[in-house]
Amino acid sequence: MTDEAVVEAAALSYTYGRRSALDGVSFTVQRGEIFGLLGPNGSGKTTLFRILSTLLVPGNGTARILRQDISRHPAAVRAVIGVVFQSPSLDRKLTVEENLLHQGHLYGLQGSGLRARIRELLDRFGLADRARERVERLSGGLRRRLELAKGLLHRPPLLLLDEPSSALDPAARREFWSDLESLRASGGTTILLTTHLMEEADRCDRIAILNRGRVVTLGAPAALKEAIGGDVIRLESSDPERLCRQIQQRFGGNPVLLNGAVRVERPRGHEFIAQVVEAFPGEIQSVALSKPTLEDVFFHQTGQRFVDDSRTEQPFG
Repeated sequence: MTDEAVVEAAALSYTYGRRSALDGVSFTVQRGEIFGLLGPNGSGKTTLFRILSTLLVPGNGTARILRQDISRHPAAVRAVIGVVFQSPSLDRKLTVEENLLHQGHLYGLQGSGLRARIRELLDRFGLADRARERVERLSGGLRRRLELAKGLLHRPPLLLLDEPSSALDPAARREFWSDLESLRASGGTTILLTTHLMEEADRCDRIAILNRGRVVTLGAPAALKEAIGGDVIRLESSDPERLCRQIQQRFGGNPVLLNGAVRVERPRGHEFIAQVVEAFPGEIQSVALSKPTLEDVFFHQTGQRFVDDSRTEQPFG
């Protein structure tokens, strides 16, 4: 991986009427990275994806792909990106090979060169024996592979993926990610994707977490989780509000109510559990201890649950 930025976004903003979808979003993607945009519904991922794929012009700010400004030179940008949308873009009545032939013609590819490239991609993605089969007969996983082949047909240095595996079963999702990692390793392709799946974001080199149109944190998934600085403890009680107040009064910190239980972030969580159980005998019905996840990172940065960005948690103090 080099220090050359393939994607540069600076203070991007966009509004739909009076509603702000993006509010000063900035980040860079380096050559050879798998970079993820993680966020719940309404976080701005889709709007940002549409801007980067030249379907929307930002209201304010700039975005460049391989030094080309997407607003000023959209045609030049389209020539160097491959795009796989969340919604299928395949013609179900055409064969696998015919879908790729028509895609190649859109990019001015033809003749023996196009057919050689199609054979190469069919072999790479395990579709060679399905070349003359109609798309409507393929499984969801094979269709997604064909979408990937379609996006790569013109050898773009940047591949944009919108929620690439959200409709796949776990086995097909693992295979799809194996394809992405192999693609990055063999060809140096830079990949930018949007996702709401934590396990998918965990597989990225770096992620930007979005909430309500803003980047709330950015970095490698492991580093973001380590930055929380401790364990995550969940305590269930018949009176969680009272327990939350008691913990804060006795131990300090910032315990919160989450889904009817008390949530606490603490280093050496196993020691804290022993202390709190001893301090409040009979108050605690069950205890769970875990290492931080990306969902914990989101909560740590926003005070909100990832699955429902409209509900805020209740801090005490």
